[in-house]
Amino acid sequence: MEMQEAIRTWEELKIKDGFLFAKVMRDKRLCKMLLERLLQTKIKDIVYLEEEKAIDIGKDAKSVRLDVYLEDGNRVFDLEMQTTDKGNLPKRRRYYQGMIDLNTIEKGENYKKLKESYVIFICTFDPFHQGKAQYTFENLCLEDKSLKLNDGAKKVFFNAEGYMDAENEDVREFLKYVRGDESNNPFVKEIDEKVAQVKESKEWRLEYMTLLMREAEIREEGREEGREEGIRGTVSVLREMNVPAQTILLKIQKQFNLNPETSKKYL
Repeated sequence: MEMQEAIRTWEELKIKDGFLFAKVMRDKRLCKMLLERLLQTKIKDIVYLEEEKAIDIGKDAKSVRLDVYLEDGNRVFDLEMQTTDKGNLPKRRRYYQGMIDLNTIEKGENYKKLKESYVIFICTFDPFHQGKAQYTFENLCLEDKSLKLNDGAKKVFFNAEGYMDAENEDVREFLKYVRGDESNNPFVKEIDEKVAQVKESKEWRLEYMTLLMREAEIREEGREEGREEGIRGTVSVLREMNVPAQTILLKIQKQFNLNPETSKKYL
């Protein structure tokens, strides 16, 4: 789940917003229907492993928070909504899939127990700039492209901007809906009705507001830490230049809007 670029009010949320998307996908029937349409495969049943699953394999490892994490027998699915193009999507996918693998087997277990895994990104932009509605990747031999690695790792990216390229009508209309356009498609209508239902929940509204406050606190902590480093770095440089202490105080007071008493602690 990605941090939101712009803070939206609860009323402004749409299906493309990760928080709302995850809640809508808690409807088992709708989630199953969406997966079947996106992957063009029959899914017998789905089991939610955990909503917005957090995978953390150690104190020094980067944790992963997944939007929709579920399984169907021997297959595991991670369904992600992506609204910002930071140029790192392929490597993010690689990291996510690795974390999922580590989460599906216990230490010492046989690798044969690894389940087939699908990491699916639904993007509001074209991640590969080829105009396609769908990009599906599997590992294969470069010397003989008919030879697949068969490691069970599937990577699928959907591009809402390229919705007209989708062959399946329901997928085409869903991507159009993600893009922000209205649709009269029956399947999309069901999703839209679920969106309205979710937005009526006071509990989820409170959860969303709490999440926003936590994110704001994290950003504020980051700004404060960066400001502290900036002040100390400036003082260090000025000292190396043999600038008098009183001049350093005046400079950091002006540059960082510090009062005289506060500025003294940096010398």
